[in-house]
Amino acid sequence: MVQRQLPVPSELFELMKFKAPDLNGKRRRLSSALTIADLRLIAKRRTPKAAFDYTDGAAEGELSLTRARQAFEDVEFHPRILRPAETVDMSTTILGGPSALPFGIAPTGFTRLMQTEGEIAGASAAGAAGIPFTLSTLGTTSIEGVKEANPHGRNWFQLYVMRDREVSYALARRAAAAGFDTIMFTVDTPVAGARLRDKRNGFSIPPQLTLGTILDALPRPWWWFDFLTTPKLEFASLSSTGGTVGELLDAAMDPTISYEDLAVIRELWPGKIVVKGVQSVEDSKRLIDLGVDGIVLSNHGGRQLDRAPVPFHLLPEVVREVGDDATIMVDTGIMNGADIVASVALGAKFTLIGRAYLYGLMAGGRAGVDRTIEILRSEIERTMKLLGVASLEELEPAHVTQLTRLLPLAGAPAAAAAGGAPRAGQARSRSGSVGMRASR
Repeated sequence: MVQRQLPVPSELFELMKFKAPDLNGKRRRLSSALTIADLRLIAKRRTPKAAFDYTDGAAEGELSLTRARQAFEDVEFHPRILRPAETVDMSTTILGGPSALPFGIAPTGFTRLMQTEGEIAGASAAGAAGIPFTLSTLGTTSIEGVKEANPHGRNWFQLYVMRDREVSYALARRAAAAGFDTIMFTVDTPVAGARLRDKRNGFSIPPQLTLGTILDALPRPWWWFDFLTTPKLEFASLSSTGGTVGELLDAAMDPTISYEDLAVIRELWPGKIVVKGVQSVEDSKRLIDLGVDGIVLSNHGGRQLDRAPVPFHLLPEVVREVGDDATIMVDTGIMNGADIVASVALGAKFTLIGRAYLYGLMAGGRAGVDRTIEILRSEIERTMKLLGVASLEELEPAHVTQLTRLLPLAGAPAAAAAGGAPRAGQARSRSGSVGMRASR
């Protein structure tokens, strides 16, 4: 028989622990976000559709972005047991300098459109976290403004080679004068990708007021208050603005960009030079042979060529071909600290986050960016502990299997040259790859 008794009030009070309400709406909102996906939902509620879709969307059918995220979800980890990792060291050295975490903030354009603090929030949060911040050529804060926001941290500059080459050269010189230590020579935007969400929304810089945008603004008065009461939204490093995103990009970019332009920028830039937007094994090998300081495997977040190679799928083959010592970075699709751990295990020296940072920015300005970094930091730490590794150096391909849904057809001639994913069951050595099998 179960022994029963009347409830004892003192025992009931021990069970009833009430959390003190937080009257700070932003802090309460951000503390409720446990994942980057949570921050995305908050950002969507707080940001007008055109600005949110510019961040959230990709090119054409958005297949490249979908596949990139799926690739990270299709990871199987292999933990090692009875290997204590009470504390983990998440720090690394990248491009000759320190980073407290194995990721930095990627370059993003029009950033103050998402939330008025823009690059200032990103740069200051990165500085506080001890990670690099990258300013875009199409940023809405000047080179000097970013340096002021992050005076002691690591600032990188992403460079588009424009039709007027002297504009690009002048930007590179300004970044060098401001103490930026790395330049990202971007090669995947000879023309603008077809970003259909932007076209449907009539997205432009500055935003145009229409009946639709006014109706969309009604539940988001804080965004419009910020927009109308802060300095004019414009490209801080460029003198000409106006028009749709595609028109602006087409005016700024140049489809004739070539290796000769890389040589010119390399000659005038005193710091490290990284080529961003690499999407094949052969290009990776050529660039490393030319002696660039690093490459970023990236399809521009899926925002340029749809159906482009998945950078995370390319990673093992590129590492195998160019060697463990090459500085290979990866972006596109990273939404969890586990994605970063998997990338490092497969040979990436570093990773970059773009949308994840912007979701935090839209959710809560500088505090939201801090929250993004903290979420990723905790996910990296937890994943490493569960794998039984105490430092990034202990991560290796044996910790990861890339399950794949996208196998090339037998005999497909372009698979090897383009760095296509290996076939199911094909194992690789420690030199930069890993076994793969088809997901079920």
